[in-house]
Amino acid sequence: MTASPPARQQRATAAPRPWIALLQGFIGSVMILAGSVGVGWIASGSPMIRNPLVIAMRTEGAGVITSTILLTLGTMVLLRSWLRLGQRLSGWGAGSLRAVVTAVVVWGAPMLAAVPIFSRDVYAYTGQGRLMAQGLDPYTTGISALNNWFMQGTDPSWAENRTPYGPLFLWLSRAVVALTGAQPDISVLLFRLIACIGVALCVVYVPKLARLHGIDAARALWLSVANPLFLLSFIASAHNDALMLGLAVGGTYFAATRRGVLGVVLVTASIAVKPITIVLLPFIGLLWAGRAAGWGRRFLFWAATGSLSLALLWLMGIPGNLGLGWTWALTDTNPGYTGYSPSGFGGQMVELAANAVGLDGSLVASGFRTVLTLASIAVAACLAVFGDPKNLVRRMGLAFAAVVLLAPIIQPWYILWFLPLLAVTGIRNNWQTKLCYVVIAFFVVFGAQDQLFVWGFVQLPVATAVLSMAVAWAGVIYLLVVDVHTRRLLFSREAVPLA
Repeated sequence: MTASPPARQQRATAAPRPWIALLQGFIGSVMILAGSVGVGWIASGSPMIRNPLVIAMRTEGAGVITSTILLTLGTMVLLRSWLRLGQRLSGWGAGSLRAVVTAVVVWGAPMLAAVPIFSRDVYAYTGQGRLMAQGLDPYTTGISALNNWFMQGTDPSWAENRTPYGPLFLWLSRAVVALTGAQPDISVLLFRLIACIGVALCVVYVPKLARLHGIDAARALWLSVANPLFLLSFIASAHNDALMLGLAVGGTYFAATRRGVLGVVLVTASIAVKPITIVLLPFIGLLWAGRAAGWGRRFLFWAATGSLSLALLWLMGIPGNLGLGWTWALTDTNPGYTGYSPSGFGGQMVELAANAVGLDGSLVASGFRTVLTLASIAVAACLAVFGDPKNLVRRMGLAFAAVVLLAPIIQPWYILWFLPLLAVTGIRNNWQTKLCYVVIAFFVVFGAQDQLFVWGFVQLPVATAVLSMAVAWAGVIYLLVVDVHTRRLLFSREAVPLA
């Protein structure tokens, strides 16, 4: 029997059933949890190492291979679930925001129990807390000064490095060590809960900022917070960038609603976690001054913002005689570069060209990267001084993006620093959203095979990096070619107005 036109119309306008994508993403997250046990980062001094199941998954070839497949396939399932959730909620009607918030909670929950993946910086946080507990200055002393530091899971690259973090996070690290006695597994859990505070702040204030700019709150949150790179980097990896970002987004909201003192306090707290958000301070001052502010009022509020922020940072540095030691992170950049950054890849090309004509390629490439770094500062300064006062948050996001994208080193999660600021001011459903898909997918695939831990004595028929890359590329091909739903995302010419 043929359905009547009203019945067909009712089916066409039926609920988008986001629970399907939510369930699929939860399954992907559970797969990531299971895979992390076999190839995630466990401290050598952790009691988990002696668990029979963990031993089997980490020392037997079948266990390592299964863990690698589960972890990589889980990230691809989570990526697809995120894409499909966006498609199912494409009308962004009533209930969409609740569905996106549910996605963050449901997809992130299994990662709370995961072994750290994609990065093991979280173990360095414990080391820095131990330095504070012993009365040592992390701004002048590396973690190698500690007894048994390597058994606590810290990457050797941190051995002699000074901490690049602000005083607030150092005191949080000190508190975690005081509560856990530096037990690595419980410390990871507490640092992960601290990161979740940042995630929660983003969940609260990203929608609020989006509404201020006339942008759909659910879509902004879906793009910037529910995406798999955000969840993997800020929950599974427990990066302190989550707290930094949450405080910055919250501070931006309060400054944009003319509660400038609270805005400056929160952004200063963000700087006291990771100093890079100092880039945002000039824009916070402008938001505090108001859209109609003339030059005199702008300079007055810039001065007030800078003075208040500096005073707070100075006060936070008094305990433990930390002072303003965090400033080194702004003036003494890390050596090296990442090959996929514009500065890194461009520098490699410049070096090859210079060597071809008989010049010192490494010197020329170093100069090229320095020029790009200086250019990023100039772009940020121009955006702070010039532009439409109505687009201050947009200008802030673009300035942050310039500083990140033109730097020699770009870690995968760095793009998450500025993505919320762009999302709340509007990312159009055209090439802009497609670019988000590509960048997020690239870094998810890159992270899945870049940070896998395998004991050197384990005999495998194929390297885990190769296996992970094969699974990831198979997933990408499936999304781009086979899947009738997701393949339309990049190749469809249909566009939705800015929302």
